[in-house]
Amino acid sequence: MNPVSRDADARSTGDADSPANDRDSAGSSPLKSAITGKLLFVFILGDVLGAGIYALVGEIAGKVGGAVWVPLLVALAMAMLTASSYAELVTKYPKAGGAAVFAERAFRRPAVSFLVGFSMLAAGVTSAAGLSLAFAGDYLGTFLDVPTVPAALVFLAVVALLNARGIKESMRANVVMTVVEVGGLMLVVALAAVVVGRGDGDPGRTLEFTDTASPAVAVLAAALLAFYSFVGFETSANMAEEVRDVHRVYPRALFLSLGVAGAVYVAVGLAVSAVVPSSELAETSAPLLAVVSAADVGVPDRLFGLIALVAVANGALLTMIMASRLTYGMARQRLLPSAGARVLPRRRTPWVAIVATTVIAMILCATGTVAALAETVVLLLLVVFVSTNLAVLVLRRDRVQHPHFRTPAVLPVLALISCVVLATQQTADTWLRAGILLAVGAVLHLGLRRTRGRGLENAETVNS
Repeated sequence: MNPVSRDADARSTGDADSPANDRDSAGSSPLKSAITGKLLFVFILGDVLGAGIYALVGEIAGKVGGAVWVPLLVALAMAMLTASSYAELVTKYPKAGGAAVFAERAFRRPAVSFLVGFSMLAAGVTSAAGLSLAFAGDYLGTFLDVPTVPAALVFLAVVALLNARGIKESMRANVVMTVVEVGGLMLVVALAAVVVGRGDGDPGRTLEFTDTASPAVAVLAAALLAFYSFVGFETSANMAEEVRDVHRVYPRALFLSLGVAGAVYVAVGLAVSAVVPSSELAETSAPLLAVVSAADVGVPDRLFGLIALVAVANGALLTMIMASRLTYGMARQRLLPSAGARVLPRRRTPWVAIVATTVIAMILCATGTVAALAETVVLLLLVVFVSTNLAVLVLRRDRVQHPHFRTPAVLPVLALISCVVLATQQTADTWLRAGILLAVGAVLHLGLRRTRGRGLENAETVNS
């Protein structure tokens, strides 16, 4: 990666009053700049180290065998490629809206910008809905016997209240929850070391591949699931306006958090394979709990269940923060109704966006399963990643007046290839679900354009 650089000849393209040029200026933002480098690092790490690793390790083992750590490394490499594009674009255009802002600047077509932003928004809200169902399912069932969907709705309402209270308060809660979930993963690694140390484990399993497919095919299939465990870093792009000294802080926090997450995931992958056979891991929905039980050193199953609940809750909170900020950013760019840009006077949080995204998540969690929602999230994010990696190449000729990170041109190209490879691993059902969601977005965009067109016609009629 190249260090932060300043473009030699600062100049902007387009009209001086265009929204794109407004993003180039340092300008003031109605959002409060309250996120430091440390808070941003914890934010991204907490978003990546979420429910995925707690639930998907068993399914990864079922596809690849005992060598769980291999697809995790492959997925990390793929995530780093796209992260390099985000590092350049976020520091070049530090405004809320993320991928939608990048698409508007690069392609100059409102339909494309809206589709990208809507894909990101749909993925975020869908992910939060799935996480709310996961929170209200078997994990919560170890403590309370309550219906899943009503509990998920209450959970989303609590997340919305914390989100509306303020970004700083939300980030503080994220710090606590991230410490808990990282502690849970480290506990699994430590307990695995105990099991192996007393001779009950089998470290040789970590080098075994399934005999149902070639190692390359198995790793690629498992990498799709592993990639889901790394997504989340892209949500940080929507926090750009609230980060202090973004051009210096953002790349460092982004790459460091992904590196730490990758190291933790590899350690967990080695741990579970050394303690529990892959065939057993594939049959359980709580693979990490299987390690705790196998260690049998007095750690209560309920305690680890609580840790898993915290991990899921943290992922849902961070995802809803992203979704509300993305809605706010798209409303400011007139890609969604302008009401979405309203903020609370004292808290300076986008309350309309928070309410809207929470309601949509509530509807989704009442109509879908965790598995169906998770599969849809991955494909929607691949659409966003393809757009972002193309945008960083297109915008190389655009100059700005402030320093920003610059990534080698080959990395976005490799990232595009990785996105296509992962998309080919998706099932027809997943393509259908994502297609329906994108079709809804397309209809919404056409409706907004027609409404604006009628407004202009009425204005012209009044002036004539």
